[in-house]
Amino acid sequence: MKALVFLEHHGDAVTPASLGVLAKARSIGLDVAGVLAGAGVRALADQAGGLVYVADDPRLDAPLPQPRVDVLAQLVRDEGLDAVLFAQSVLATDVAAGLAARLGAGLNWDLVDADVRDGVLVALRPALDDSVYVDVGWTEPPALAVFRTGAFEPAVAEAAAEVRDVSVTLEEHSALVELVEQAAEESTGPSIEEADVIVAGGRGLGGPERFELVEELARALGGAVAATRAVVDAGWYPYSAQVGQTGKTVAPKLYVAVGVSGAVQHKVGMQGSGTIVAINKDPHAPIFEFADLSVVGDLNEIVPKLTELVRARRS
Repeated sequence: MKALVFLEHHGDAVTPASLGVLAKARSIGLDVAGVLAGAGVRALADQAGGLVYVADDPRLDAPLPQPRVDVLAQLVRDEGLDAVLFAQSVLATDVAAGLAARLGAGLNWDLVDADVRDGVLVALRPALDDSVYVDVGWTEPPALAVFRTGAFEPAVAEAAAEVRDVSVTLEEHSALVELVEQAAEESTGPSIEEADVIVAGGRGLGGPERFELVEELARALGGAVAATRAVVDAGWYPYSAQVGQTGKTVAPKLYVAVGVSGAVQHKVGMQGSGTIVAINKDPHAPIFEFADLSVVGDLNEIVPKLTELVRARRS
């Protein structure tokens, strides 16, 4: 099967999630290549290694989906591709949906695994609030698939990439949208999608001012700060930090939940974490049912002491 992986990039780096999907595609025996679309992206191809199609064009500088749909649709047709794979993100999901509409192709999303059986691509998708897993497939090629962030570990490229340049031809409607302004939220630490350590705050903090406890612990651990939907809806913390069914899916090595009840919607977004530590004064909080380490007590006392201990250990 000939497959293509959409290699999303931020600045001068291909996202680890994209590289993870590429590594998975290679591991299951797909005849796979990556594709980079943007301006000044040719040098990024070596981060992926193997065969990489590069659409390097000033018209692709803005992170808009439709021009990238044009590039992918052209590759699918010209190269006779059987599948196009994406790592979940806002941009990738938009591109995948646009490509499905353009090609009249089937799209499966929120996937966590994939395999080739009897020459056919089969993927695994959680259902019923992640309580069961089901096999999903496609009736005909090309198969379009969007995988959860953190579903696969990225692999380091063993050799320089074989680059094939792609001539960019944009549809008339794809040039009608112009990005007027792009603003990036100021951050001093890693993003929650890529962080090895996440400290999340919930309504149990009692108020937005108590998020300082979460932020201090995250800084001490060298991690990122996340929040639950209830916290975001209350205006305590930005939406960009929301983890859960309607937020972001994360898979850090360590997830510390502070004042988080552990509702199913939140569990869906973080249950892939390596180790889950929960701090809550309610001994019957649902999060204790799936946490690896449970601490029952007043977070206002526990978190500052934990932060102090971490700092002392690292000094």
